[in-house]
Amino acid sequence: MNEAILIVEDLTKSFGRFLVIDGVDLNIKSGKITFLMGPNGAGKTTLINLVTDRLHPNGGKILFKGEDITRVPAHLLVKMGITRSFQVMNVFSRLTVFQNVELPILPIMGKSRKWFTGADGYPDVTKEVNKVLEKTGLLDEKDVVAGSLSHGDQRLLELGIAIAPRPELCFLDEPTSGTNPMEGAKVMELMKKLSIEEKITFVVVEHDMDTVFSFADWIVVMNRGKILAEGEPEQIRENKEVLEIYLGEEVA
Repeated sequence: MNEAILIVEDLTKSFGRFLVIDGVDLNIKSGKITFLMGPNGAGKTTLINLVTDRLHPNGGKILFKGEDITRVPAHLLVKMGITRSFQVMNVFSRLTVFQNVELPILPIMGKSRKWFTGADGYPDVTKEVNKVLEKTGLLDEKDVVAGSLSHGDQRLLELGIAIAPRPELCFLDEPTSGTNPMEGAKVMELMKKLSIEEKITFVVVEHDMDTVFSFADWIVVMNRGKILAEGEPEQIRENKEVLEIYLGEEVA
């Protein structure tokens, strides 16, 4: 049985009088691909922001591998093994594909960017960047300016940036947003492969039901800042409350 890599206990977050995370308890199992589902405003992204120190909770506790990380700064979380992507495309469009992946690797390897010497100044970094690009299928595009890539390839690059620091836990916030079905499937297939080969635990926010039920090991459904239901895909597919109130005819 997989142990919990992340435990959230009675987590709350409010903005003024508006309670957006309402006493959430959650266990993320190591090695599993967990999808967060729910209507807009359910609290999915806010929950990720709390875990990754983009926001501070009003109450509760967050544990990573048994260690309290509730107030640990984001840059230290990366060094501990937690990374993320964002809803909005988050690549440096004017940098090359290589440079985009190089940036998160440099601090992990204790280096700083020497722009005047180029990447060859750090052969070990170059080797690591090339490994990541090979995994994402972008090695042949390494000298291409990131902004000129197709939207699908930019999403692959974004995933490469997220896994570049060799995380144990990686949050992906709508990683297929803006992609066509073929591009989205390619991103998800890469995530599945990385989960197995690199032993990365992924937590994914996704709205496309076909994607969720095709790739999830575990599904957590949120609504109004609370956990409505969680379970394996078939359990969620057959959950009447989820089907009738939140997923409707699209899944039914």
